[in-house]
Amino acid sequence: MSLTVNAKAYTPDSFGVNVVGYIGPGKTGSVKDDLVLRRVEPKPTAVFSGVSRSAVKLTRTLTLTGALTPKGEGILELSVSMPVGAATVDVEAMLDDIAAWAATADASALVQARKISF
Repeated sequence: MSLTVNAKAYTPDSFGVNVVGYIGPGKTGSVKDDLVLRRVEPKPTAVFSGVSRSAVKLTRTLTLTGALTPKGEGILELSVSMPVGAATVDVEAMLDDIAAWAATADASALVQARKISF
């Protein structure tokens, strides 16, 4: 089943036990447009229910200007760790908050100018 990200369709391309790779509409033999989803199941102990981990990684080949090379790879990765038993409303609120922040000028300043203090 394909994924839609910002109106772009990503098609499943590779499958592992806990990882699926998708290719995007810009993918060619020499250009990357890859999305990878990963998961790690919780490992409970006698005194702790554990955490579930998941991650998404987007890799694209970018055309560069003012650089020593004409192309390079841009990589965005989001890693998540949630304790077993977390309320859905709390998890959704955290996802909503980070998604909203990612769309701000502060997020752009972090990525483009490496600014970490506002």
